[in-house]
Amino acid sequence: MLETNTKAPDFTLPDKDGREVSLSSFAAEGKKTVLYFYSKDNTSGCTKQALAFAAAYDDFKALGCEVVGISKDSAASHAKFAEKNALPFVLLSDSELLAIKAYDVWHEKKNYGKTVMGVVRTSYIIDENGVIIWAKQKVKPDLNAGEMLAFLREE
Repeated sequence: MLETNTKAPDFTLPDKDGREVSLSSFAAEGKKTVLYFYSKDNTSGCTKQALAFAAAYDDFKALGCEVVGISKDSAASHAKFAEKNALPFVLLSDSELLAIKAYDVWHEKKNYGKTVMGVVRTSYIIDENGVIIWAKQKVKPDLNAGEMLAFLREE
């Protein structure tokens, strides 16, 4: 996991519609970025997390933030996931693990007794200058959005 007060690595990845999206574009618009990494579309925990961000999306927008979710799923998978769950925010496909590795969220995990490589559920808030101002690893899917909103409201 990257630490707070460090420059966030920029990236350009395809969204659910195949359009290229860069992290730096949000800073250029004067927005903070709520960036969360998750394992897989349509899994129980990841769906809970996405629905919590969707429910809080208007609150994030009111605070000048863009919400961005990243997993290694394809753009087509993201499109189906977003449509099925009415997700209003940006989902990016990182099948090459470029941002996932740059943000140090690709680690060994235990899954049903087997050791596998995978995304550790991690979230960041990046300010308008591209600096990480909040970071947390192994976040709880249903509490993550609320924790981030609380931080932003106190800032």
